[in-house]
This record gives sequence, structure tokens and C-alpha cells, in this order.
Amino acid sequence: MAFDVETLADATAPRHLPAVEEVIAAMHRPEDSALSLGSLAEMANLSLYHFARTFRRVTGIPPGEFLTAVRLERAKRLLLSTDLRVAEIAFEVGYESVGTFSTRFSNLVGLPPGRVRHLPEQLNEALDRSNGWHRTLPIVHPEGGVAFRVDGSALTGRLIFAGLFPTAVPQGRPVAGTILAAPGSYRLGPVPDGCYYLMAAALPCSEDPWQLLAPGEALRVGRARQPVVVRRGRAEGLAEVTLRLPRPTDPPVLVALPAILLDRLVPGSNHR
Repeated sequence: MAFDVETLADATAPRHLPAVEEVIAAMHRPEDSALSLGSLAEMANLSLYHFARTFRRVTGIPPGEFLTAVRLERAKRLLLSTDLRVAEIAFEVGYESVGTFSTRFSNLVGLPPGRVRHLPEQLNEALDRSNGWHRTLPIVHPEGGVAFRVDGSALTGRLIFAGLFPTAVPQGRPVAGTILAAPGSYRLGPVPDGCYYLMAAALPCSEDPWQLLAPGEALRVGRARQPVVVRRGRAEGLAEVTLRLPRPTDPPVLVALPAILLDRLVPGSNHR
């Protein structure tokens, strides 16, 4: 599940697309979760150097980061759909150290593994107390920040999460983010100075926590074609994001989007 990443100009990238897609398919297979980058390069019939270079030109991120995202996305699914202990899940997705897994998961997903496991009931309780998600919308920042527009097809009845991230993978908590009820023009702020990637994802607008946690084919994703540069608290121009179905070459959406909704439903909630 991924975001539209503008690739570097490279005449060889289209030629290597099938090989990169084959490697990504292997990354997603549970039995291949412990594959090394060297093994993946061999699968693509490239040297490690050329594999890393080509993979990044096709997907927008290095293969190591993509593989980590795939592993942690699978861990997220296992936490929500099984009773496996965290240690068992860590080994299942290719980690030899439970501590390393837990730290990386917490940093890149934005919540520790145990908290993700309890998200369904936390969301259910919060939605009951707040009389639904609609009380969270919209959030408007009239001055400064980043002006952006979200559009796309089949967005009726969906919650749209938009955020600024420091890397091209939607992971961790965004530097600034908001939840929208409809496509249109909005503004994010306040935003510290820096260079960011504007990404968005649309989930079913449902009060069933499982529809938010496991959207499946209902998920839509997108990102601005150019990084957003913020100087003195604001970015010039309008960043545009078109939401669409995920592509095989898109990195998984690691960030725990329902946790952001939970923050909005219960301000100051201590669920980290």
C-alpha cells in the first residue's frame, strides 16, 4: 500500500520494473521475511550496488527501508488478528531481537506493539463517548503552514488523513497532520522549518474500528509530487495530492492512522 513517489530520471528504471516488482512480492511472502538485501539483489539479477540504486529509482526509497516497512506492516496485522506474543511476532517477521523489533516498531508505527493490539477497543470506547468521528472535523489553520489540496475518485464516505513526514515512507507520527471529511483545499500548521513529504490516505468513514484498522481494498493513498519546503513557518504555493489505489511499488502505510483519530476524539489521551 503505497504512495506515488516521483522517481529520478533514469532510462533503465522502466526496464527493471518487473524485477523490482518480483522482489517486492518476495518481501511480502511470510516465508521470505528474513531475506537479506544480497538475496534480493540476486533475485533481481543485479549487483547489490545497482540493485539498491535501481530499487530506489523505481520506488523512491532504498530497499532496506522498504523491507523494514513490509515487515512492520505484517507485524501490525499479526498484532491485530492473532494472539501471538510480541516475541513470537518479532521472530515471525524476521527479527532476532525482541528489543530491536519493539523499538523499531514504536519509532516507525508511532505506537508500541502492545498499544496497537488494544487500538480496536480504545477506538470503540472513544467513538461511543464522542458520538462519532464527525466531531473531529475539520481543523483549519488560517495563516502560515502548508496550503494543500486533496482530490481523487471514489472518496465519498471516507476519512482522509493528511500529514507531513520527514521521509518518503509514511511512518511514525507526522510533523503536522489533520483529518478531513472530504476532498478540497486545506492548510496544515503550525509546521517547523524543514523539508517534508506531504502524504495522504483515505479510510472508510466507519464507526467500526476494524474498518479503520484493516481497510483492505477501500484504502486510497497519494502524495505530493515534490517535497514541501517550509521556511519561517510557511511553504510557498499549493501542494496537491491525488488519492488512488495503492500500487505494488508503494511502501506500506506504517503510521497508525487510527491512533491519530483517537488523539482527535480524546484530546490528551495517554495511549502511547
